[in-house]
Amino acid sequence: MDTIKKPETIEKEKVAELHFPESDVLISSDDIQRRTYELERASQLGNGDHVKIKIIFEDTDSIKQVETTVWAVTKERVVLKHGITIPIRRIHEIK
Repeated sequence: MDTIKKPETIEKEKVAELHFPESDVLISSDDIQRRTYELERASQLGNGDHVKIKIIFEDTDSIKQVETTVWAVTKERVVLKHGITIPIRRIHEIK
């Protein structure tokens, strides 16, 4: 994965106010595959142990980070508490 700029940390409630472009932030198929694996693991940790993880993503303005529990992962989105979602295509990294 490419090194990314230091993300701005935001509260998960602010994610609902953001706008996301249609393009994917990752180019490499290996990076996309790694992201898929990390999201599946984050969902398991969130549902089983309620572990909070960091999601580094990019909206139309900048790279941001949110620390939260992942409730579910759909084909196109990560679902957080209160139905807040982040498009998977805009996620750089999961820690």
